[in-house]
Amino acid sequence: MRYPTFRRFLLYAFWYALAWACLMQPAQAEESPFIRPAELEPDVAFWRRVYTEVTTQGGLVHDPVNLEVVYEVLELPSKLSPRARRQTIDEAKKKYRRILERLASGASDLTAEERRVRALWPEGTRRARFEQAAKQVRFQLGQADRFREGLVRSGAWMDHIERIFIGMGLPRELAVLPHVESSFNTHAYSKVGAAGMWQFMPSTGRRFMRIDSTVDERLDPYVATDAAARFLQQNYLVLGSWPLAVTAYNHGPAGMRRAKETLGTSDITTILRKYKSRTFGFASRNFYPAFLAALEIDRNPEPFFGPIERARPDDSRVVVMPAYIPAARIAEALELDRDLLQRLNPALLPPVWNGSRYVPRGFHFRVPGHVDMTAALARISTIEQYDAQVAELRHRVRSGETLSGIAAHHGVSMRRLAELNGLRPPYRIRVGQVLELPVRPGAAPAAPAALARAETQTPPAAPSTGVVGTRDRYVVRRGDTLSRIAARHGITEAALMELNSIRDRHFIYEGQVLALTSAARAEPPVEATVPVDSAATLAATTAAAEAEFAEPQSQGEADAIGPTLVPGVHTAASADPTDYSVHEGSFILVQAAETLGHYADWLNVPASALRRLNRMSAATPVVIGRKLKLDFSRVSPEQFELKRQAYHRSLQEAFFAQYRIRGNDKHVIRSGESVWVLAQQRYNIPIWLLRQYNPDLNIGNLRPGTELIIPLVEPVSS
Repeated sequence: MRYPTFRRFLLYAFWYALAWACLMQPAQAEESPFIRPAELEPDVAFWRRVYTEVTTQGGLVHDPVNLEVVYEVLELPSKLSPRARRQTIDEAKKKYRRILERLASGASDLTAEERRVRALWPEGTRRARFEQAAKQVRFQLGQADRFREGLVRSGAWMDHIERIFIGMGLPRELAVLPHVESSFNTHAYSKVGAAGMWQFMPSTGRRFMRIDSTVDERLDPYVATDAAARFLQQNYLVLGSWPLAVTAYNHGPAGMRRAKETLGTSDITTILRKYKSRTFGFASRNFYPAFLAALEIDRNPEPFFGPIERARPDDSRVVVMPAYIPAARIAEALELDRDLLQRLNPALLPPVWNGSRYVPRGFHFRVPGHVDMTAALARISTIEQYDAQVAELRHRVRSGETLSGIAAHHGVSMRRLAELNGLRPPYRIRVGQVLELPVRPGAAPAAPAALARAETQTPPAAPSTGVVGTRDRYVVRRGDTLSRIAARHGITEAALMELNSIRDRHFIYEGQVLALTSAARAEPPVEATVPVDSAATLAATTAAAEAEFAEPQSQGEADAIGPTLVPGVHTAASADPTDYSVHEGSFILVQAAETLGHYADWLNVPASALRRLNRMSAATPVVIGRKLKLDFSRVSPEQFELKRQAYHRSLQEAFFAQYRIRGNDKHVIRSGESVWVLAQQRYNIPIWLLRQYNPDLNIGNLRPGTELIIPLVEPVSS
């Protein structure tokens, strides 16, 4: 009897395992949110070739639309000069242009090489398609050697990245994105301003990290990983799809929202194949397929590269700086080589290491894992410490910076900074320009501080709006209420509401300019118009556009443009998902922190003309999210969009010079709650930031039970 019983046990076990496998199979198939449609397989295969078959000593001459069509694997010997490399590549591209032109002409007497090229294309390809292909021949530099190096480097950070992403509820597959971005190079810099392992652009990076003349946290793999997770999380909250969220890491959430709305779908294949936009170029269109290829190779690299020994996980430890301390003194106290400490702390910029700036108070200074922390802390507590940073006297303008953002960062008014440097409205500045800063008291030595007080900091003042309040006007700051403003200036709340045509006492927002007297009311009570730093904005836009279409032809050029495995790839220049474009019919959607006075100023028309055009009474305000028709008789839609975007960029730069996003929370609206009060008094955030995390909600008319995503902010260490 024992034998049959055992057989029954085996039989039951077999059927149980089979049933469990069948039950789990659909769940496993749905486990990864990163779909891999069959239509994208040729694109994934192309990037797999780039990453595993061809090194930076060669590349693929190919069609940029149909990636199955690769005309030639071009070899570029290392002995060739940069000029010779370019010439070799140009000659190869010209060769295939001539062949494609012959195919487009319908010639019948084809050579063997021309027949070979025709056979690369699908049967029945039309002559018009060959004509188009002749204009688009492209060269893609190989990346196999760089990808292999990235696999080795990834060992130092992969465990940490996966822990951060899983801890935030994000898919662990996202941890391979640095393969596409930087090949896990923590020191990567590009000529368009992207930096670090995650290749953050400055404006996006400042939302989540500290970036100034002393510290650039984009270069810190720990801080930058946390920032990348928050950016990807925001993309997913806005777009609701991980393929789109990944693409938005490069193209921006606003761009992907436009793609969704234009095509009426979230399907990644449809968007990659059909969406047309001046800015949606080769890099953005290929970002998701390149990510899928990198994911496949990272998970199983041996078939492509043989055995890979990845670097050991980083075991460095953190010492929180109790005060401002010279880097040389820290190295002496710890008895460690300064070059080693510099490698462990890439976020500290050269001025810190050459002694012109101190390591900031509260900075998480990394030391080797073998260091005795108790002894290290004791030695640091005895060395000279300072209670303030070395005063800066000058600021060199970087790509994407505006005068308002620079002023906010250095804690001075924009007017004072402009006066000191002889600037007049509209306060144009250029990349590389050196600005004199107002002299402030220098740093004074401080008594040795207890390490327990190291993290105690005074929150910075409210962000500068770029406009100074006067006797007749007041600029609303974070946390202000109408009643407090009225009491402070000796008028009643009702009078203040009447002066500024305010119908809802809770409807004020940071940056709004309020009239305090009837004389000031003669001008529209609009928000502060932050001057447009056109030169800086256009320089950043132009540089990014050039990088998008550039074709690196050597390792050095790839590093300068990227330094990425897909040329021109970096994080989006803006994490703002807001639609600032002009829609068909000369309509726009009203966005937070905008008024009719802004539109009138940007269009160079009277506000009364816009009111007549939209049949609005004098007391009717513009409403966030509503359509508004504009008059483009004096300004083109493109010029209007540029001014509008620059205005919002200036507002956001001024805010993120002093605050950063540390996470988000959910809030369910209860009966009687005002979103304006929630934002400004409870969560202490501007309405435009709340709107960015909830772009599709009508936040002016929310019903009880509606769920809001609340971005949580904290002061940036200074």
